[in-house]
Amino acid sequence: MTAEFAVAMPAVVLLLALLLAGSAAGVTQLRLEEAARAGARAMARGEDPAAVGVIVRRLAGSAAVPALASDGEWFSVTVSGKVPGAVGSLLPWTLSARAWARSESSGPSAAARFPPAGAPRFLDLAA
Repeated sequence: MTAEFAVAMPAVVLLLALLLAGSAAGVTQLRLEEAARAGARAMARGEDPAAVGVIVRRLAGSAAVPALASDGEWFSVTVSGKVPGAVGSLLPWTLSARAWARSESSGPSAAARFPPAGAPRFLDLAA
């Protein structure tokens, strides 16, 4: 009985660790998706990129990396982050989510804060 327990116990512990890592990844993905949606909504309302970065980090955590892009009337917010926990720190497991929103303002839009046409229109808020 003891030998069988000694053989089965590491397998059970490994299975439990994988289940917990999968759960952490699922929760992280949901947080990143919600942060990307909230960031895209804020950009559509006309918020400045720094305020969008604050919103994204508040929802996805301080380790989240937001990247904003503008394509005329459409705004894109991509949020990426690593899976937390012991297994997430051992494996380079990075998740990301992207959300798009159309500008809601009729006056000077948030697109005016991005470089003009022909210039790169990405803003990295990793700092």
